[in-house]
Amino acid sequence: MSGPHRPTDPSGLERYYVLTGGRSGPDGPASSLDVATLITSRAAAGPGTGLQHEHEEILRRCREPLSVAELGAHLGLPFNILAVLLADLLDAGRVEARDPIPASDAGRGPDLALLEEVLSGLQRL
Repeated sequence: MSGPHRPTDPSGLERYYVLTGGRSGPDGPASSLDVATLITSRAAAGPGTGLQHEHEEILRRCREPLSVAELGAHLGLPFNILAVLLADLLDAGRVEARDPIPASDAGRGPDLALLEEVLSGLQRL
């Protein structure tokens, strides 16, 4: 009788455990990440950086701002796993995270005059 079968290529939960070093979620400033947060690389990816493949892939894909949701779809990673990887890169100063709506516009709200014009136009239809 042989022992349990062990896959040679980790996938699923084993792969995620290895990627995150056993962490289940981000700490510090990365704990406020959400799916709409925009990520931008601050450092180039390349050989000799000592980063995991997934970290390098994040740096490559985020040369232009990319939301956490888009990044997760490209990499095929669940949000909490991606958030841990992003926390590593944020702590190292290799990426920048920002809200998609600038703070100066966040409290202003919608333009009521424009909304009234749209409503009026829809009522005329």
